[in-house]
Amino acid sequence: MPVNYEIRDGIAILTLHNPPVNGLGIATRRGLVESLDRACDDDAVKGVVVTGGARAFSGGADIREFNRPEASQEPTLPTVITAFEASPKPVVAAIEGMALGGGLELALGMHHRIAASGAQIGLPEVKLGLLPGAGGTQRFPRAVGLETAVNMIVSGTPVAASRLADTRLFDAVVEEGVLDAAIALCREVAESGATLPRVRDWTIEHPDAEGFLGFARNGVAAASAHYPAPLKCMDAIEAAVKRDFEAGLAVEREAFAQLLASDESRALRHAFFSERAAGKVAGLDASVVPRSIDAVGIVGAGTMGGGIAMNFLNAGIPVTLLELGQEALDRGLATIRRNYENSARKGKLTAEQVEARMALLTPTLSYDDLAHADLVVEAVFEEMGVKEAVFGRLDDLAKPGAILASNTSTLDVDRIAQFTRRPSDVLGTHFFSPANVMKLLEVVRGKATAPDVLATVMALARRIGKTAVVSGVCDGFIGNRMIEQYSRQAGFLLEEGALPQQVDRAMEAFGMAMGPFRMGDLAGNDIGWAIRKRRAVDSPEITYSRTADLLCEMGRFGQKTGAGWYDYAPGDRTARPSPVVDAMIEAYSAEQGITRRRIDDQEIVERLVYALVNEGALILEEGIAAKASDIDVVYLTGYGFPVWRGGPMFHADTVGLYNVLRSMRRFAKGLHGDAWEPSPLLVELAETGRSFN
Repeated sequence: MPVNYEIRDGIAILTLHNPPVNGLGIATRRGLVESLDRACDDDAVKGVVVTGGARAFSGGADIREFNRPEASQEPTLPTVITAFEASPKPVVAAIEGMALGGGLELALGMHHRIAASGAQIGLPEVKLGLLPGAGGTQRFPRAVGLETAVNMIVSGTPVAASRLADTRLFDAVVEEGVLDAAIALCREVAESGATLPRVRDWTIEHPDAEGFLGFARNGVAAASAHYPAPLKCMDAIEAAVKRDFEAGLAVEREAFAQLLASDESRALRHAFFSERAAGKVAGLDASVVPRSIDAVGIVGAGTMGGGIAMNFLNAGIPVTLLELGQEALDRGLATIRRNYENSARKGKLTAEQVEARMALLTPTLSYDDLAHADLVVEAVFEEMGVKEAVFGRLDDLAKPGAILASNTSTLDVDRIAQFTRRPSDVLGTHFFSPANVMKLLEVVRGKATAPDVLATVMALARRIGKTAVVSGVCDGFIGNRMIEQYSRQAGFLLEEGALPQQVDRAMEAFGMAMGPFRMGDLAGNDIGWAIRKRRAVDSPEITYSRTADLLCEMGRFGQKTGAGWYDYAPGDRTARPSPVVDAMIEAYSAEQGITRRRIDDQEIVERLVYALVNEGALILEEGIAAKASDIDVVYLTGYGFPVWRGGPMFHADTVGLYNVLRSMRRFAKGLHGDAWEPSPLLVELAETGRSFN
């Protein structure tokens, strides 16, 4: 039963039972109303307490029902709230764990509320491109005050109940015994015969509500250019201040309906579900038991190795960090400490926490000190010969059952596994730089990787706060294989008539965190140069613009050399257009006999994004990615693709695959048309009116 019913000394206790967060789906909503009616019809019952148990009062509406018939089936959440609000017997919410979104709106419809001091309270709907749609924008300002309500609703950030203890939201905030306190309050109210309070009847008091709303609206508008929900929240809150309750509810409901149908909200909901779905690996039986990871070894104390180490230290897992030279080891340790001390200066860590994490780190110059590790992550130079030497050593000394992982970003994990006598214990763990900051972890499953090895690393990813996506083995895996086509098109655009600043400007206007040329300068253009040299041998049929190689031959590797696609002043990361680079590009076009033309921003965006989409479709066909949403997660969390567009595959669905294919066929008639062979999967989906997701 989604709602358990019991009577304790004349008080009906309704306990939500819909794990994991007591979502308010249709069965739970019906259970609540039926239980309330049962309590009201029983003369022996004097009052009602609603609880979700110790873990969660309610995490809110079941968003899986959005745009499905269940969402509008009665009783809807507003109907449930109205029923509790109108109850002739007192109703008290006993809040532990969390009351978020619709869960908080449900509690606001009750007569009284008692919360545990640490319970998380909030209305996070804006993070899904929505607003609270069951009276939250109307009741919450009445309960906590206008300014607090605006800040919490527009940001979607929850706070501990103790932060709201001095507002009218709670009758009491307690350290323990929430349910007992709620029962006692309910009995006291019932026996007193006092009028039952309704939040909807309270007034919103503020010395200058109109001035504050105007100020807040200006700030919200400046910070939410691509997100309509925050300003819609402001509209609904303003209606709560200026209109009566029912009129305010009407504004809220109309805004909710508009947002629910918006592309932005659909994209944000897609991203939300996709991230959770990424952890569900096809073919991996739920009965597989992960191995224990109590100690980690890392080979390489450079930028990646040090950043990877910090992930484990942050989770309380001891790390042994190996380098072959004392100077490199000392440099790596100093960088880790400096990163932690910078966090402490910003108030994110205490000095004690810094020392506790550093105490978990053991530096070494000897491979033998890795023999106790349950997991060893190799983070050395991206060259197969170097990987072979490392994995040969690890194979000789690692204990039986230890997992051996390569942080390679492009190389063949199956070949790396063959450098050992235990290929079933080998897989790829592609962290993204900076590894202690970026959320994405591509987990590369080799053909011999054991199921429990994969399960272990996926569970470990959650433990260290990463979003893990499983990839099969291919050159570049999911993310870098796709970005290769994106970068190829960017280079071709330079040959045909664009300049780096125009391409970057167009992609950043589209919403990318950084355009391809600024990204190259940040990462180091020599990295791409090395990959192209390798691919010239491995895949000579793939053609590239020579402009990127010419740039590197000039020694312009990016920010680290003070010059790349752009010029940089010492100590300043501002990208300034370079006349030298522009001249090089134009000279190369002339040398190739290419007449440069005007290229508009729409063509730039479509060529770069559809190159991602087409390669993503090939990755799906080949089984490198299990589902299109996994590709979207990779790009949303690792490559700066705009969240409000939902990822490249979702964006293609939004545009319409028919339109994507039509554009690609137009590009195929251009100068570099051989790069536009459409994926058979894309063709099939486009011609049958289907989509990736």
